Amino acid sequence: MALIEARFNLDWPGFSLRVDEQFPGRGVTCLFGHSGSGKTTLLRCIAGLVRAPEGRLVFQGETWQDNAAWVPTHRRPLGYVFQEASLFPHLSVMGNLRYGQRHSRSRGVPEQRVSLDQVIELLGIGHLLGRRPGRLSGGERQRVAIARALAVSPRILLMDEPLAALDHRRKQEILPYLERLHDELDIPVLYVSHAPDEVARLADHLVVMEQGRVLASGPLGETLARLDLPIRLGEDAGVVLEGRVAEHDARWHLMRVECGTQSLWVRDTGAALGHAVRLRVLARDLSIAREPMAGTSILNTLPARVLSLGDDDHPALALVKLQVNGSALIARVTRRSADHLGLTPGLPVWVQIKAVAVL
Repeated sequence: MALIEARFNLDWPGFSLRVDEQFPGRGVTCLFGHSGSGKTTLLRCIAGLVRAPEGRLVFQGETWQDNAAWVPTHRRPLGYVFQEASLFPHLSVMGNLRYGQRHSRSRGVPEQRVSLDQVIELLGIGHLLGRRPGRLSGGERQRVAIARALAVSPRILLMDEPLAALDHRRKQEILPYLERLHDELDIPVLYVSHAPDEVARLADHLVVMEQGRVLASGPLGETLARLDLPIRLGEDAGVVLEGRVAEHDARWHLMRVECGTQSLWVRDTGAALGHAVRLRVLARDLSIAREPMAGTSILNTLPARVLSLGDDDHPALALVKLQVNGSALIARVTRRSADHLGLTPGLPVWVQIKAVAVL
């Protein structure tokens, strides 16, 4: 059953929102798009912070909004994390968390779905409990804000670009904590972002928005591999592969990641053996051959099959969708090369991926 059935029609001067979607009830759903595409407006409609006339919102079979019903925000079982950590400056970190707990009790929440001790451990804030927000770094404040949102015992967590106010270094510090939440908590998340690295590392389901409309929606891998609507996470089209660390090469600082029955050598990130990882592979970093090549610097050469070809931004270029061990990859080639290789759907080929290029 869908977690959320959302239908909103909203008209403001210079902007309109037209959404009629169902979102899954598990994992992280990322609302992705450029600034002004309607991501935050949709999230605020779901939270009840914006009331769209004649809107409809059903959460796990419970109607939160339709023509006859309206559940106000404070009665909806959700946690909300804003771009800026809105903590109470006069309370300690623990005081802010306890406030969240009291809020959940005031709503009549029957049970604490996630214990406060578990939240503190997952977000690594145990050493901060006695501090006030003014003595925290930006990354620490945001981790506390996430913890407070979880302390209200939500059935769903809404996150509106929670890393947007942080610099690159602070983002890299907090992303592992978000990955832990993804892996260890059974609370579905709607996550607004326009940052490719966040989407690649966190999303299970991708909703792409533009000018208040949903352009594409589906599982991350399938949606990124669409050729009818090439979606660029940042500077290029590409896909995200999921795998596990199978081997470390200490001499060359590489690690081997198993993706199904195939393996890719990539830069060693320090992930432990058996640890689940995601690999972002861009179209520009793949090449295609009819036969496996010897005497090359490229470490990853995998058997593949051509699924389809599509247009790219320039008439000289084409995008090629490939199947490798059940996963889809996208390669960019010139149309001259595609013709020279005789690339057609069903053709067996070899795909080459630079280890230095995999993100």
